[in-house]
Amino acid sequence: MPLDAVAETFGWMRAWVSDPLRVGAIVPSGPALARLITSEISHSTGPVIELGAGTGSFTRALLSRGVREDDLVLVDERSEFARLLASRFPRARIVAEDAGRLRHVGLFGPATAGAVVSGLPLLSMPAKKVIAILEASFWHLRSDGAFYQFTYGPRCPVRRVLLDRLGLKSTRIGRTIANVPPAAVYRIRRRPQRHS
Repeated sequence: MPLDAVAETFGWMRAWVSDPLRVGAIVPSGPALARLITSEISHSTGPVIELGAGTGSFTRALLSRGVREDDLVLVDERSEFARLLASRFPRARIVAEDAGRLRHVGLFGPATAGAVVSGLPLLSMPAKKVIAILEASFWHLRSDGAFYQFTYGPRCPVRRVLLDRLGLKSTRIGRTIANVPPAAVYRIRRRPQRHS
């Protein structure tokens, strides 16, 4: 393992030990999960918001999919990760803020982003916090935009009752066993409006 990868993993584990519910995973997401969660995103998606960007695993995959660094907003409330992201991705906008408060942060403007990629541990969060994160994210998303979330669990980490309340639907887009631990990715979108 390259020295920088060892340092990255060690830093991640130190953050996990200090606050496991906020960090979520004991090691950073692997390349297979990063490829899967970004598989439907390209340069034509437009601006992308990444929640819980951590050490930049998904960020690197977004760049390899053709997303411009200038079109990235990387959100991580942990200051050590925000500093690391700023040094690795100097043209991206770094936001050291709670993802549930993003509606009050000027990013690209309302309904501008094409996708949100989330590395947040939604399963370990209370429903009120998950609702705040989704409401803030969809406020920034265009009507055709999508929210991508991974989980180590057997189903979508956003409960059906919350999806129904917010007028959203989820679709599993894939699973990878090449990640530690194995993970699945869900696409969450607005439900089509019914016209009477």
